[in-house]
Amino acid sequence: MAKIFLRKKISSRIADGHPWIFGNEIGDEEGQYEPGDIVDVFSSNGSFVGRGYINPASQIKVRLLTRNQQEEINDAFFLNRIQKAWDYRKKLGYTENCRLIFGEADELPALIIDKFNDYIVIQTLALGIERWKGAIVAALQAIFKPKGIYERNDVPVRELEGMQQQKGFLTDPFDTNIIINENGLKFHVDIENGQKTGYFLDQQDNRRAIGQVVAGGDVLEAFCYTGTFSMHAAKYGAKSVLGLDISDTAISTARRNAELNGFQDICKFENVNAFDVLKQWVKDGRRYDTVILDPPAFTKSRENIQKAVTGYKEINLRGMKLLKPGGFLVTASCTNLVPPELFLKTVDMAAKDARKTIRQVSWQTQAADHPILWNVPNTQYLKFLIVEVS
Repeated sequence: MAKIFLRKKISSRIADGHPWIFGNEIGDEEGQYEPGDIVDVFSSNGSFVGRGYINPASQIKVRLLTRNQQEEINDAFFLNRIQKAWDYRKKLGYTENCRLIFGEADELPALIIDKFNDYIVIQTLALGIERWKGAIVAALQAIFKPKGIYERNDVPVRELEGMQQQKGFLTDPFDTNIIINENGLKFHVDIENGQKTGYFLDQQDNRRAIGQVVAGGDVLEAFCYTGTFSMHAAKYGAKSVLGLDISDTAISTARRNAELNGFQDICKFENVNAFDVLKQWVKDGRRYDTVILDPPAFTKSRENIQKAVTGYKEINLRGMKLLKPGGFLVTASCTNLVPPELFLKTVDMAAKDARKTIRQVSWQTQAADHPILWNVPNTQYLKFLIVEVS
């Protein structure tokens, strides 16, 4: 096995347990390796740091899988890690639908596995983890005996690792349009063509949190995708719900979800650009008791953080202006590069510009099946805020 030695002066990030090692943090190398191979990493003085996979084509040259020198990376390793992650989810009550593996937070960097009832969707986002895809699939079959496993590797980040985008069945083919249960509601999920892995599991706890602020009111959900917050609003007693999304496919699914749950008379959906209509509706004097904003990520690059902040400020300002006095704004950000404090500051700036006073009701992050490691900041990405606006 090849040996990789870190430079004498390394980032405290590595010493504190972060699994990423960048190319400019590496000094000497001993032995031969192919991209994706497992290598041992040592400090400059020869002490063992960890074992992981290497890819010289990637900016993140090594991703550590273990810091235990006695732990071998083999098929049994992946079986044990996945079983450990499943035991953790079961302990917390995430048994039907959950993010089973959340990359670095589950000590399996660049691996995402979502469980939708009896179906499993995986993403192998780095070459080193792609090499173990067979072992991962075998482990999933041994633990779950699922009805089907599908890969959603149609993501651009794979190209940074020298891999192609692809998607398809990793077991016998099955109907990729399924129905899942969440918080007493049913939802259509398109595993093959839906966003990400087909459904946003990270908001499942936060959807319950809106119960007290939607009851008896008129609710607007912008960027509604397939209407998950809208369905929860109806379940929790909203008088009327209007969902907006730019995707006609998403709106079509949202309407099917409303019919599936018997809320077609309460929940209505429009295929529009939310940015445009929110601005116009403020001028038209429309008002709601609750406005829900759950937009997609506004940027994936550091160069565009300021643009993302401007976008969040604008939609939150418009959302606040659409509220009746004493109404509630439910607002979220999944942009990893916008940290929690910046998101809160942005909402505060929007309130000042809208000449509104806000009072915090709830401040949360992603569901607990997406664990957060304090020494790996990118594991905390979702920000979820409810404020009263007057």
